[in-house]
Amino acid sequence: MSAETDQKIASASLDAAAGPLPAEAGTAGPAETSERDARELAEAARETEWTRPSFAKGLYMGRFELDLIHPHPQPTPSEREAGEAFLARLEDYARTMDGGRIERDAKIPDEYIAGLADLGTFGMKIPVEYGGLGLSLLYYGRALMLLGSIHPSLGALLSAHQSIGVPEPVKVFGTEEQKREYLPRCAAGAVTAFLLTEPDVGSDPARLGTTATPTEDGEAYLLNGSKLWTTNGVIAELVVVMAKVPEHGGQRGGISAFVVEADSPGITVENRNSFMGLKGIENGVTRFDNVRVPAANRLGREGQGLKIALTTLNTGRLSIPALCAAGGKWSLKIAREWSNARVQWGKPVGKHEAVSKKIAFIAAGSFALNAVFELSAGLADAGMKDVRIEAALAKLWSSEFAYKIADELVQIRGGRGYETADSLAARGERAVPAEQLLRDLRINRIFEGSTEIMHLLIAREAVDAHLAAAGDLASADADLQAKAKAAMGASSFYAKWLPQLLAGQGMNPQAYKDFGPLAKHLRYIERSSRRLARQTFLGMGRWQAGLEKRQAFLGRIVDIGAELFAMAASCSHAEMLRSQDPAQGKGAYQLADAFCLQSRERIHQLFGELWRNSDASDGKLASRVLAGDYTWFEAGVLDPSEGTGPWISERPTGVSAKENLHRAYR
Repeated sequence: MSAETDQKIASASLDAAAGPLPAEAGTAGPAETSERDARELAEAARETEWTRPSFAKGLYMGRFELDLIHPHPQPTPSEREAGEAFLARLEDYARTMDGGRIERDAKIPDEYIAGLADLGTFGMKIPVEYGGLGLSLLYYGRALMLLGSIHPSLGALLSAHQSIGVPEPVKVFGTEEQKREYLPRCAAGAVTAFLLTEPDVGSDPARLGTTATPTEDGEAYLLNGSKLWTTNGVIAELVVVMAKVPEHGGQRGGISAFVVEADSPGITVENRNSFMGLKGIENGVTRFDNVRVPAANRLGREGQGLKIALTTLNTGRLSIPALCAAGGKWSLKIAREWSNARVQWGKPVGKHEAVSKKIAFIAAGSFALNAVFELSAGLADAGMKDVRIEAALAKLWSSEFAYKIADELVQIRGGRGYETADSLAARGERAVPAEQLLRDLRINRIFEGSTEIMHLLIAREAVDAHLAAAGDLASADADLQAKAKAAMGASSFYAKWLPQLLAGQGMNPQAYKDFGPLAKHLRYIERSSRRLARQTFLGMGRWQAGLEKRQAFLGRIVDIGAELFAMAASCSHAEMLRSQDPAQGKGAYQLADAFCLQSRERIHQLFGELWRNSDASDGKLASRVLAGDYTWFEAGVLDPSEGTGPWISERPTGVSAKENLHRAYR
């Protein structure tokens, strides 16, 4: 699915951060790949060139380059005009939709999808010349925010379709013929999906089992295999399938991307999956049995599939921060209204410090969520910066923070926060779906790159300069002679780089004075960026090739950078709002200031945990648990899942015997 499968794509770039997953016992999958093979595949798919500047990459190297994000990027007059006009039409239609109906029926009504198609929402990112609306990423995200506030399944439907479904990879990698064939269909409402994940293949694409075997005449490929968690797959007209092409005719083959008609003979949607949240999501299991795919439907070259997926994800991930920002804004509204209405011990609950702290957290955090999305989307739209780390940080930080906000909202609402909207309405109270928000936001910490995967992916990019400088010092396979040679090259790099980390504008009390009361936070970001780079260097020096195993350390390094990025985004966004409307800007400055003060506390704790933690003892304990040393402690409970099936289903072969659940909404 463009959701869960994105987690698997993201992990493909973890070459220096994580090895392959072991083959599962009892699964009829491909032969287990070696760690080196898996890493070579991941490195080949990873985009390694940095031809444009990156603000976030600089943060991890000790460079706070404010001019890369300030002045805050803004849409052009034509982008704003087109975007605002579309949002007005979309809001009018959205007000006719009932999110409660989607939740109760666990399905987006066909007439809703048709209505969205009529408005052009399936072509928001598709260029006008191919029948789309040609909206900027900023207005695309604002549209997702609006629809996501009706029901997040609407956001999932559209983001799965436009982030890495057929439109985006065809737009970026397709031939002119492919663009003219597929993009107008997609813009007109042909729902699309992306298929990578398999039952026994997750974060190690080297073990991909779905195959695309060239026919003897070279005119087509025969697709065989099964895909799991295919968001939109149940109603898709077109799908992008990742499959492994075997070596043939002197060509290496490799994982490749294909556009496939969803009603092709041999395709069976075997299951419509259901989840704790996103009740309206059309997510399934898709089976391929000798599905004939014309060679003209291949995107890019053979073996380019993972690179295509990773490239389209660079900006595709921004749909998650947009939907998280929507959740934050709604949480703030509900927290404000409820905390004024509910009276305890003679005054509104919001006046009690225990609750007011939570309200402040929601207010400041929601402002930052919106700022992170708006800045990241604006940078991507401008096209002058490399935003792969910014987009990844935005996804990582937003998914974690929005969930915390939703959890605090449920706590503020108390028992009513745990009660469903329908139950509240049935007894005559306002139908506030707080518990639904918590359930719906939970998946964002898993799909399009789980938090753990994103930590490693960003860490790989953040320490790229160190790895390049260290060379064989960071390689577990290098011999002593190679390491000695690498040490000389590394010494030259660090002799120039380290002195730059000793002083900077963060030590100048007059620096960034144009930001008024926010200047102190920008100086803090600059100082902390240099400190972060020094700590990363210490980690490299201490563990060298073993750094990749220190995933908890790397995760904290990434989290510090994420908080610094959110602080910078909040300050830049507040200043932009102040320049547009001084009255509104005053409130924006207050929200940004509050967020930065809260963020600094979290950063302080993370810095302390870099070197003072329980990582070593936790690792030993986990090993003992896995070895079964404490199974005695598990006595006294019953496991209702025992005997219900294997942990991972076996890879199916041959013709499917199940009913095809694929359906067309139009």
